[in-house]
Amino acid sequence: MRSRLLPASALAAAVATAVLVSGCSSGDDWSGPHAKPTAVGTLGPGFFNPAAPPAPEATITPRPRSWGGVGPSKGYRVVLLTAGEDPQTRTLVSAVTEWAEEEHVSLKTVTATAPDQFIQRISTAIDLAPDLIISAGNDLVDPLTLVTPNHLDQQFLVVGAELAEPTENVTAADWTGASFRGEGLGMSSRYEPATFTPERAARAVRAGVAAVLNGLTGIVIWLD
Repeated sequence: MRSRLLPASALAAAVATAVLVSGCSSGDDWSGPHAKPTAVGTLGPGFFNPAAPPAPEATITPRPRSWGGVGPSKGYRVVLLTAGEDPQTRTLVSAVTEWAEEEHVSLKTVTATAPDQFIQRISTAIDLAPDLIISAGNDLVDPLTLVTPNHLDQQFLVVGAELAEPTENVTAADWTGASFRGEGLGMSSRYEPATFTPERAARAVRAGVAAVLNGLTGIVIWLD
């Protein structure tokens, strides 16, 4: 069979995509059949009030550890969407990757390195058709505000920040010191980089995923 050489531009694009998207293992394959994900375990008392479920855009403050008994079913597919090299973002990224390893989640990572890539990288994450996209990094908040209302069938979880007016498919998990809502918008608390500890970031990931798995979406989960 005669070989065909790719044009230089196409080759560069292929290499960029290979570097951009990475998984937990080289054997991860999302092309096959995939069962609808479910929650394994149940939320503990105090996560929310079942008699008055939170309305869209509401904020709930779950009782500590009330989400600890909940995890995803086998084969849960997650894309970690991230932008920024600041310590806070790196802490959030580590929390997501560690959670994925502990829960045996199939994880792929999509990274944006410049502002002109943000919208494109969000689209890349959506095109992978994961069960959940977890966003880490304040730089992604404004682009997500533009994109997420047009993809209501895709669930998003924003950790360490929130969207000012989230649609039903965008859930946030943050705390005092981590409530960035976008450029030019006020925050519900002063931004404090020191509050981005590994322990707090890990709680945000687990609480946020537990909410999404139980259909509590489009809300803010406050962890203080």
